[in-house]
Amino acid sequence: MSSPSLGADEFVKVEEVVKIFGDTVAVSSVDLSVARNEIFALLGSSGSGKSTLLRMLAGFERPTSGRILLDGEDITDVPPYRRPVNMMFQSYALFPHMTVEANVAFGLKQEGVPKAEIHDRVYEALALVQMAAYTRRKPHQLSGGQQQRVALARSLVKRPKLLLLDEPMSALDKQIRQKTQIELVKIIEQVGVTCILVTHDQEEAMTMAQRLAVMTEGQIVQCGTPQDVYNFPNSRFVAGFIGTTNLFEGAIVVDEPDHVAIESGDLSRRLYVSHGVSEPLGMQVAVSIRPERVVVARERPGADFNWSHGMVSHMAWMGGYALYQVRLDSGKMVEASVPSLLLSRMDAPGIGDEAYVSWDADSATVLAA
Repeated sequence: MSSPSLGADEFVKVEEVVKIFGDTVAVSSVDLSVARNEIFALLGSSGSGKSTLLRMLAGFERPTSGRILLDGEDITDVPPYRRPVNMMFQSYALFPHMTVEANVAFGLKQEGVPKAEIHDRVYEALALVQMAAYTRRKPHQLSGGQQQRVALARSLVKRPKLLLLDEPMSALDKQIRQKTQIELVKIIEQVGVTCILVTHDQEEAMTMAQRLAVMTEGQIVQCGTPQDVYNFPNSRFVAGFIGTTNLFEGAIVVDEPDHVAIESGDLSRRLYVSHGVSEPLGMQVAVSIRPERVVVARERPGADFNWSHGMVSHMAWMGGYALYQVRLDSGKMVEASVPSLLLSRMDAPGIGDEAYVSWDADSATVLAA
């Protein structure tokens, strides 16, 4: 799934958008560009401003200042019913007394589309989401995943330029969520519609989106591909919000163009990072190391840096990997994800055993404290 290139094709453009409710700034000077046919995620916790931004894109809220452009047209003051935008709500909002067919056809009937065309477009949309065999059923006769498909068909049948999804998986059981996420992406890509989704679920954003924006306190704090945001967080907040990470506090004691060394009271050896940083010598920093980058072993590493001694305090079998928690001699807790295949081939330490944790010099991200 490649990310469309921005620049000439800024299909959705949010310029300096602010939204204030009374004394509360819900969205603060947000700038955002989304490419044509891109699947883009707004990711943040409750109160971050992501849903307010989505509602402004839909036209349900008007910005206090700033403007929103869609395909080159300023839609800031265009009412929702006149925008080529459709929104699939978290609750799906299906009419309980209507059949699947009637639910999907509702919007087209309201627009006065000819009956024959309605029939063809409804069946085309239902076939796309693999629900053509359920036309006569009512919503209560469908599973949560099937209701979601019907809601998606109802959104797509009007052929919007922009599809907005509000927490699209929140009503689904965890075990079917991932499969549904991938199916939903395939459908959206097949239709060729630009899509912006709002979610608090980092896994959902990283599975579905080509790019994502992390929001907090009404602002976008980092924007990029899921891989870039995960591997190169630009702040402690992003490092902790996207996935799980180990943060070590320390000060830069060696500052060279191609590497830095950091002294940390959390560790028994210095941190060595194999790239330069913008922070100066002596500056207090935090170093982020993802659990899957941490090696757990009984033997002491041979290097003079990037390791520490401790004891295994907890170990959980997660199927494809084992999650270790190792309490270092300093009292700092370190998490490590050890692949099951590797675990079966090594003399793995157990709960209560002494252990060493280590990582490569290119595994760390240095964050300004």
